[in-house]
Amino acid sequence: MRLPTYENTLKTYTLIGDPLVPQVPSVPFTRTAFAAAHVVSDPLAERAPWVGRPAVDWENTLKFRHTLWDQGLGLAEAMDTAQRGMGVDWLTAKELIERTMIEAKAHPLKPRVACGAGTDQYDISALTSEDMLIRAYSEQMEAIEAAGGQVIIMASRAMVAAGTGPDFYARVYGRLIEQAKEPIILHWLGDMFDAHLKGYWGADDLDAAADSVLDIITAHEDKIDGIKISLLEQSREEALRARLPESVRLYTGDDFNYAALIEGDGTRFSHALLGIFAAIAPAASQALTALAKGDSATFHALLGPTVPLSREIFKAPTQFYKAGIAFLAWLNGAQSHFIMPAGFQASREIAHYAEVFRLADQARLLSQPDLAVYRMKQLLSLHGIE
Repeated sequence: MRLPTYENTLKTYTLIGDPLVPQVPSVPFTRTAFAAAHVVSDPLAERAPWVGRPAVDWENTLKFRHTLWDQGLGLAEAMDTAQRGMGVDWLTAKELIERTMIEAKAHPLKPRVACGAGTDQYDISALTSEDMLIRAYSEQMEAIEAAGGQVIIMASRAMVAAGTGPDFYARVYGRLIEQAKEPIILHWLGDMFDAHLKGYWGADDLDAAADSVLDIITAHEDKIDGIKISLLEQSREEALRARLPESVRLYTGDDFNYAALIEGDGTRFSHALLGIFAAIAPAASQALTALAKGDSATFHALLGPTVPLSREIFKAPTQFYKAGIAFLAWLNGAQSHFIMPAGFQASREIAHYAEVFRLADQARLLSQPDLAVYRMKQLLSLHGIE
C-alpha cells in the first residue's frame, strides 16, 4: 500500500501481519484493568452533528464493549473517551450507562463496569455554590448506582470555575464520597486532556494538588476504591502511588508509560484505567495474563510494541485521541464505521490515520489484515489517494 507520511509524501508500506488472536484469559489477572471505551453515531440518523444530542449507534457502540469483556477487561463507561463534554451530553451518557449495565449483567464473564459521574447536565454558570455542585454530582451518582455501576467521580470543569482552594474541594468531595453506596474511584485528569481542568484540587502546582487530593483520600479511606491519574508523568504517578494508603488503588491513566507502571517497582504497582486499552485489547489482555503467570518477559514483549502506537494516538492535541481508538475498532471489524458524535472523526488528519495503521500492524493489532487493508484503502480514496 502507498500511505501518507508526515513529510507530505506517499510511501509504500507492506504489512508485517501476524496479528494477535483475541482470547479469554486463562488465569485471573493480578491487576484490575478497565478499558475506557468510545461511542459512535448512527450515520443514517445523525442530523446537524455539531448541534444538540448525538444519534448514537447503539448496536455498534455496545458491540465494541463486548469485544473488551470477552477478553477479560473491565469497562470504564461514559468517561472522557466517550466524548463527555465533547459531543456526548449527560442524557446520552445516562442512556449509555443504563444500556451498558444491562449488557454487562448478561455477559458470562460478569465484567466490572465503572461509570463517570460529572456535573454536565447543568451549565457551568449555574454551578456557583458547593450545594449546587454536590446536587449536580449526586444526581449522576444516583443514576449510576440505580443502573448497577460503580461510581467514578469525574473531574469537572465546574469545580475549577467555582473552586477557591483545597478546602473547597475537600468539602465537596467529602460529602460526595460519604453519600456513595459503595467505594468510589476518584479521577484526576490533566490539562493536556482538557485545558479547562488546569488547577484541579485547588492548586496550579501539581505537588500541592497531590497533597490536596491525598488529604481527601486519607480522610475517607474506607469509601475510596482508588484514584485514576492521567498526568502523563511516570515519576509523579509513582510518587503519589507510594503515598497512598495500602487499601487504595492507583489506576494509571498514563497512556505513555503504562507498561512500567502496571508491572510496578517491586513494592508498588498501578492498576489500569486506560483509553489505550480499548485500542490494544488483545495485547493488554494477553500481557496481563502473562504477568499473572509471573512471565514479565512476555508481558513486555506484548506491550512494548504498543507504546509507539499509543504515543501516536495520544499525540498533541491529546484530547483528540478518541478518533484513533474508534478508527482501530473500525479497521478490526469491531464496528462497521467510525462516525463519531460531533463529527469527531474529522479531528485527526489522514497522515495520522496512516501512521496508526502502520503502528497497529507492527504491534500485531490488525486482527483481520485483509479487512484492515480494504478499509484503509476506502479512507485513502475518500482523501483523494488511490
